[in-house]
Amino acid sequence: MRTGTKIAVGAGAAVVVLGGAALVFGPGLYADMNADSAQEAPAVDSPGVGGATDPAEFEGDWTVARGESYAGYRLEEVLQGEDVTVTGRTPDVDGTLSVADGAVTAAEITVDMTTVATDNGARDDYFRETALNTAEFPTSTFTLTEPVAVEPGTESVELAGELTVHGVTRPVTLDAQVGLTDDGARVAGSVPVTFADFGVQAPDLGFVSVEEDGEVEFLLDLVRNP
Repeated sequence: MRTGTKIAVGAGAAVVVLGGAALVFGPGLYADMNADSAQEAPAVDSPGVGGATDPAEFEGDWTVARGESYAGYRLEEVLQGEDVTVTGRTPDVDGTLSVADGAVTAAEITVDMTTVATDNGARDDYFRETALNTAEFPTSTFTLTEPVAVEPGTESVELAGELTVHGVTRPVTLDAQVGLTDDGARVAGSVPVTFADFGVQAPDLGFVSVEEDGEVEFLLDLVRNP
């Protein structure tokens, strides 16, 4: 997901809060504090489907399970010359995936953008109300457009598809890790995005600005349909 998300995170009312914190703590300390609060990049604990695994075991239809699954973004704000890493996430992710003849043949993932959150409420309000206008565009979606082979020993895959954010659809390629779990499978990864591609303009208010490019991240727990 290469989304306009990043833009949202650092402007409007949020910059007042960010700027105030910088004045109190100093931009360097503020940057360190926010770097500590940024979430780790998503990853599969034990990547790979195993050299002895029969691809036929993955045949069928799968559903994204709520609980551990999430999607969101990672971006860099620049506050008075100090880089600040920001992550926003939501557990409200739904989707389906189909595997046939040793390949992922279909996938569609939907993310509730109205619940994506960081550690700052003012930033989140700007993101939802102004940057992405989630009242009009409450969800983002990824749809697979090309089948992808899943063979024994596979640890990573590239998923070509279409990403829709802020009412704009663009072709993207997701880099993902795959692995087995006790209850099914797990997929984790990210895709670089340029916000302007989705009609979202990164703010620049002097002491706070947001980089034009960021990443959309995801971790999906998959369970096979009965």
